[in-house]
Amino acid sequence: MASLTGKKVLLGITGGIAAYKTPDLVRKLKAKGADVRVVLTASAKEFVSPLALQAVSANPVSTDLLDPAAEAAMGHIELARWADIILIAPASANSIARLSAGLADDLLTTICLASQAELVIAPAMNQQMYNATATQHNLQTLRSRGVRQLGPAAGEQACGEVGPGRMPEPQELADALVLQSDVKALSGVCVMITAGPTQEALDPVRYLTNHSSGKMGYALAQAAAEAGAQVILVSGPVSLNAPDTCELRSVYSAEQMLDAVMQDISKVDIFIGCAAVSDYRPVASEAHKIKKTETDKLTLTLIKNPDILANVAALPAPPFTVGFAAETQKVKQYAQHKLAAKKLNMIAANDVSEKGIGFNSDSNALSVFWQKGETSLPVTDKLNLARQLVQLVAVKYKENKEK
Repeated sequence: MASLTGKKVLLGITGGIAAYKTPDLVRKLKAKGADVRVVLTASAKEFVSPLALQAVSANPVSTDLLDPAAEAAMGHIELARWADIILIAPASANSIARLSAGLADDLLTTICLASQAELVIAPAMNQQMYNATATQHNLQTLRSRGVRQLGPAAGEQACGEVGPGRMPEPQELADALVLQSDVKALSGVCVMITAGPTQEALDPVRYLTNHSSGKMGYALAQAAAEAGAQVILVSGPVSLNAPDTCELRSVYSAEQMLDAVMQDISKVDIFIGCAAVSDYRPVASEAHKIKKTETDKLTLTLIKNPDILANVAALPAPPFTVGFAAETQKVKQYAQHKLAAKKLNMIAANDVSEKGIGFNSDSNALSVFWQKGETSLPVTDKLNLARQLVQLVAVKYKENKEK
């Protein structure tokens, strides 16, 4: 079983009500085998006791930048060199802004600036603060520097409002950190991903298609490759470059996509159907351009395209199959029906009627369902969202294999 054995985790705690969960977080990290040291900001001390954290971590808790008792007052360098992973949980809006600006005006920010350790943040704040343009810009800046983001979860907050901004539960954070610390979490696993739209030819000039840009599928391919998987990317026509480590199969129509999928499906362990496959195609594609006539109407006869996801899930020995559902209403209802009807292992659904997310956008949000559970992945850029989804798929895939 994956663990944090031998990993040195520096837990940075900033000021926020979620700090009350951090003694339990320390216990969960230690249960995974990590050696944990804690750094508290001045405001965090108002929410959680240094003594409690020292008791559960079995290490002194650091709070001051210039501590005469720590390596001749150079404790920040000592801790920066010591850590393999720096986890900031909860990460307040203020701490995220200061990290984004590269400030080093307290012990925690100085350690982050001086360390080469992997930096992971778990944002926790009021939902309006989280959705604020400044906060989203700061998060995007940090992610562009390789900082990993866990959460936030959505739900009722201490202020009484409802929305994204809750720190994930300690067990969720510990589990996610295990996956992120193991860069080969999907080593030896073959993942096939379909992406982009399909095009169904009406004649040599025109075709039926949809608004899919392929960005989510290509982000999933990158995230799966980062996790150590062998990735086969079956893509409809898009204006994107596939990750260098992926095997790309370029197609146009739904029938071509099905053929490309089935060609290699026998060696696939995880199948993620992210493509926006056209449901229908013309009965026949005209050999020459359809000319405009004097009549006001043009009648087209369409037939159903093959259901690629259903075909994969119905195989005698199917891979772990993950579907996508792009809906404009009743998202949960339609997604859960699709999950059951097609006998999928998981399904990720998004509301493409919401402005700023979904088709052609750089951001997205997902509701993910499986047989006995569900979770929400709040709005973020598609690569970060893909990394979160791949982590979740990896967990459920391994649980499925252990049954």
